Formats: sequence, structure tokens, C-alpha cells
Amino acid sequence: MTLIAPRIAVAPEVCHGKPVIEGTRVLVSVVVGAVAAGDSFEVIAREYGVTPEDVQAALDYAAKRLEEEIVRAAP
Repeated sequence: MTLIAPRIAVAPEVCHGKPVIEGTRVLVSVVVGAVAAGDSFEVIAREYGVTPEDVQAALDYAAKRLEEEIVRAAP
């Protein structure tokens, strides 16, 4: 696995190369979705076998990716 951000890794053979919590197969997108659904960091950590710090790292990673995104509104 290649670390692409603190606690976030990718590998072509793991989840089709999508970002996961380091050392797991837990997708960053799943963690962020759980936060968006209103689950607490503690509940997410328990359900997915990660730490609350991993949940924070997933949110940090997602926020940084969104900073890079450019969306152009149609005229």
C-alpha cells in the first residue's frame, strides 16, 4: 500500500485502488458517508474497526480533495 495522506492509503489490489484507511479495506468514502449520515466518530470506529483518529483523517483527506476540485456552472 502507498500512503497518500496521514492514515490514508491506496493499492491497486485493494478496493480497486480507492483510498482506504491505512492497513484496512475500509473506504474513505464509506467513513465520510457515515459521518454525513450523523454517526459519531466512536460509532464509526467501533463498526468499522478503525480509530476515531482514522475517521478524522478520512474527513481531512476528503476536505483536501474537495479543495482541489473545480466545478464550472453551466451558462
